[in-house]
Amino acid sequence: MPTEKLDPADLTARLIRCPSVTPQEGGAIALLAGILGEAGFACTRVDRGGIANLYARWGKQGANRAFGFNGHTDVVPVGDANAWRHDPFGAEVEDGVMYGRGACDMKSGVAAFVAAAVDFVRETPPDGAVILAITGDEEGEGADGTVAILDWMAFNGERMTHCLVGEPTCPNEMGEMMKIGRRGSMTAHVTAVGVQGHSAYPHRAKNPLTAMVRLLARLEAEPLDRGTAHFDPSTLAITTIDCGNPATNVIPARATATVNIRFNDMHSGATLSDWLRSEAAAVAEATGVEIGLRIGISGEAFLTPPGALSELVAEAVAAETGRKPVASTSGGTSDARFVKDHCPVVEFGLVGKTMHQVDERVEVAQIHQLKAIYGRILREYFA
Repeated sequence: MPTEKLDPADLTARLIRCPSVTPQEGGAIALLAGILGEAGFACTRVDRGGIANLYARWGKQGANRAFGFNGHTDVVPVGDANAWRHDPFGAEVEDGVMYGRGACDMKSGVAAFVAAAVDFVRETPPDGAVILAITGDEEGEGADGTVAILDWMAFNGERMTHCLVGEPTCPNEMGEMMKIGRRGSMTAHVTAVGVQGHSAYPHRAKNPLTAMVRLLARLEAEPLDRGTAHFDPSTLAITTIDCGNPATNVIPARATATVNIRFNDMHSGATLSDWLRSEAAAVAEATGVEIGLRIGISGEAFLTPPGALSELVAEAVAAETGRKPVASTSGGTSDARFVKDHCPVVEFGLVGKTMHQVDERVEVAQIHQLKAIYGRILREYFA
């Protein structure tokens, strides 16, 4: 008697009902470990730093072909729960649409690739391995999520030969876009320290705001670049400026600002850090104000060159949706920035219009469609 297929929409609902707001596990990782274990996957909890992670492998360790899926079960906070039409953790369905935090980003994606993988190994056991790397720390700092899984894999001799990250990638219509790379991301926290004084006697003070404004103007004066073959132009955004000064007649002693840069493959975090420090040093010398920088790099720009993996994904998407996805590097960062150091990686998932929003939601039909796409990718990969 054939085994009943795993319903990805039902699994999405069960995951949404797990309140897994970063860094809480909420029962989501345990739920998946139980399902995958029953399906014959060797499951290992790779918890680190208070974060729950799951590594699940069907097939032999060290297989010549090991296709992996990566995704996360953690979600962002719901915000004002009273602003939601439905319980954020209720997974209620209305007119074919499922509501809930994580419905779009990305419990539906995890449910789709888990269901596809389970059905695939049951129906057509492959000559190779199927690996699922699922983290509870994608919406947070990320230091103890996918990175922890990859560290554990390296220590234990586990390896994926190719990987698909199931993040939402389509702007408006199912199947229109996949990601073959991502821009790098970095944040610079700038501190300018001068000398406090009376605003009527500015010559007796050393105004840090003057230096800060000059520095920020220099940073924004020219575009970082004009874009590259696969990337849009890099961007620099000033996100905060503050001096904490409530008085109108006092020149403050200290000012802070934050700058966020999203950069393409013309740059690295190191080269941009050198540029920021050089600009800060020039302004400090000109103004006599001390300027300090604290720089955090959350990911480098990367590209998986168009080839066999991206074509495999594109053809599967086209077969199931009638639409061949555009290969893009747009958007923010994802855990693909970590996976790319392990193996070639491509991203494809649902329409992401409602992720992180109030009334986050997903069309139930699209969850089934996504499972079909992932199942087709597995069949073709191991064909």
